[in-house]
Amino acid sequence: MSTAEAEPGSELSRDAFLGGRLHLWQPRMGYRAGVDPVLLAAATPARHGQSVLELGCGAGAASLCLATRVSGLELTGVELQSFYAELARRNAAENNVAMQVVAADLQHLPGDLRARSFDHVIANPPYYERHRSTAAADAGRDVALAGETPLGNWVDVAARRLKPKAYLTMIQKADRLPDLITALAALDGRLGSIRVRPIQPREGRVAELVIVQARKGGRAGFVLESALIMHEGLRHEHDGESYRAQVATILRDGGELPWSS
Repeated sequence: MSTAEAEPGSELSRDAFLGGRLHLWQPRMGYRAGVDPVLLAAATPARHGQSVLELGCGAGAASLCLATRVSGLELTGVELQSFYAELARRNAAENNVAMQVVAADLQHLPGDLRARSFDHVIANPPYYERHRSTAAADAGRDVALAGETPLGNWVDVAARRLKPKAYLTMIQKADRLPDLITALAALDGRLGSIRVRPIQPREGRVAELVIVQARKGGRAGFVLESALIMHEGLRHEHDGESYRAQVATILRDGGELPWSS
């Protein structure tokens, strides 16, 4: 992601994603999307014509990255903060992507949305637990990083909105993986066939993020995928990017991050 321009007299910047194939307005201060939603989109196995619901869509980065790779998707986003919901609508329109954005608390979805089901639900829930973290100075950033909604509620809402055999794909901090697995287990088998892909910054480093996939009604055994390693080398040794080839393809060309068969 790189900053392309700033809107004169505005608190926003217009940032380039996917090597300039996608541009998103974001607040210059506050929560700003980085590589995480791009990785989430790459790991979502959506196909042309399918429906996708993003919980906590922010300014729309994950859904719009996914739409850049896969055409003909029916996209819906839910965002608690009306400011970010409006940014998501603007970003979708300016990138010529059809996307419905609903400003709502995911725990209190409007009736018409509760009546729908989707082929995919994706989410990048807040990484920190409110009671274990210090509040960010910017209110929007604080909600995005450590919201009040428990992780288990995100998983439960996702399960309710999935069609049979449909997929949930989430990205989360690696140290929250036990919480996420516990939340999935609490659904009494509604979501199964769980796969976890660790994301390591470099060879020999511990994973900092995980991408987790589960399937509605899935019965396959647990799979721990091989790690995605972001950078070449054992340490940062020079200025400039050092992304591995697979990661560069995802971040610059909108490539897919496939799951093992």
